[in-house]
Amino acid sequence: MIQLKLTKALLGAEGAMHLEAAFEIQEGEFIALSGKSGSGKTTLLRILAGLEDADGSIQVSGKSWLEHTKKLPPQKREIGFVFQDYALFNNMTIEQNLLFVANDKKLAAHLLELSELDALKDRYPQSLSGGQQQRVSICRALMKRPKILLLDEPLSALDPTMRTKLQNELLTLHKEFNTTTIMVSHDPSEIYKLASRVIELENGKIIRDGAPKEILLKTQGSQKFSFEGELLEIKKVDVIYIAIVAIGQQLVEIVVSKEEQKQLKVGTKVTISTKAFQPTISY
Repeated sequence: MIQLKLTKALLGAEGAMHLEAAFEIQEGEFIALSGKSGSGKTTLLRILAGLEDADGSIQVSGKSWLEHTKKLPPQKREIGFVFQDYALFNNMTIEQNLLFVANDKKLAAHLLELSELDALKDRYPQSLSGGQQQRVSICRALMKRPKILLLDEPLSALDPTMRTKLQNELLTLHKEFNTTTIMVSHDPSEIYKLASRVIELENGKIIRDGAPKEILLKTQGSQKFSFEGELLEIKKVDVIYIAIVAIGQQLVEIVVSKEEQKQLKVGTKVTISTKAFQPTISY
């Protein structure tokens, strides 16, 4: 079990704020930290890793990682950290990158096989795609069989197809190694797919903590659908006005009235809702 009770003064997106977090994590959980940029998510990961100071306490399986000003050095914490950038050694092959962490060829071979990288083990990072490099980064983080795997938006720079593939592989690795995983993500579909629990932060405070379905789903039963997106353009076609809205990776066209188009401003966030609960799914 991981027990945290932390405070830290921060400069967030809206100015000075205090990070205040107190919660427990069970062994083997997959936690997603969500919330707006600047809410304290990455700082929380870095405090767990010992890369930043904070007031409070961190207890991991009965062992003290932080107690007021006394803290366990990062190298003595049983963690694996995967950043947005891959942080690989370009002068080492893929296999050598893994063996640099722990000289366990059997484990390295197993991880490379699970992530479909075994045929590339003798290549260098700069010769790989972004998705392949990120897979190497995740495998390297698991080479010490860490108690905790920390993921700071590790898939955010990848295209949707590769992102989905790596999500599947990440879930496979999490289950096989029974690692307690804590991931920062802004992607609701990624959180829903991977996490067993969501902790949402706002201005350094935990505002919600629960199952992904409870936190992420905005509609239940017969209520209308609701999607948030960015208004890209409003154009007039014959006698009607059409708004072009980006929702995730998709662009949709919405018919708006003359009065509505006067109130809308290109570049702003908008909410699109249906008027009836009768969805169709095609494939």
